[in-house]
Amino acid sequence: MSATRGEHEQFLIGPLNDGLPSLVTAAHELKSPLALMRQLALMLEDGNLSDDEQKRMLRQISLTSERALRLTNDLTRSIRLSEALFTLEPINPQQLCEDIIHELEPLFTAHGRNVRVASRKHPLLLVANRDLLRRIIMNFSDNALNYTDTNTTIEIKVGSINSGKTIRLGVRDYGPAMPINALKLLRGKLAYAPTTIHARPNSSGLGLYIAGQFADAMNGKIGVIRHRDGATFYVDLQASWQLSLL
Repeated sequence: MSATRGEHEQFLIGPLNDGLPSLVTAAHELKSPLALMRQLALMLEDGNLSDDEQKRMLRQISLTSERALRLTNDLTRSIRLSEALFTLEPINPQQLCEDIIHELEPLFTAHGRNVRVASRKHPLLLVANRDLLRRIIMNFSDNALNYTDTNTTIEIKVGSINSGKTIRLGVRDYGPAMPINALKLLRGKLAYAPTTIHARPNSSGLGLYIAGQFADAMNGKIGVIRHRDGATFYVDLQASWQLSLL
């Protein structure tokens, strides 16, 4: 998961914040899916749609509501991180990502996007909590869905760095480019509270804030690689050598 010179910029999430993220921030993040569901519901009420159009809109309402519920569930879990113990175990990240794709594919299709997992010849294992890692990748994927142009393919990729000691899971989107100074600002602010991402005004940064907390609970870190046509948001976690468990 490499980047050309001048395209790589990484920000880290600091120690877990014991404070409750701003309710205004959470409301901002939920506004978009709620507004979409309301618009679709009003169109259904008009009654001037074919049976196929009604079915498509009802399906989109269902999928969008599931996305909003994931955010609220993640927010609740992030607030209670300090109260819980999370079991870490060897996990096959490739298989986990394929399971996530299977779950997200209907939502991506409904929005005219494609999503896939990059293939690998050799399996990798990492040490993580399955539920928290799944929520991080789902979070990154939802973010990519929100900012990737129609008829493009979002890619989830699993790789290794640091001579194989660290496993990196990244989600590549094709949204607006992110200036370097914006990433430096995020690196400082996200350690304490959600903050708006420059060039991506529809995002409050809440999803990244939550993902950073989840990664921290697993002794990992999140970061981003800049591209001229988007970004790759990733999580780095410790590799496991228990390949016999695959």
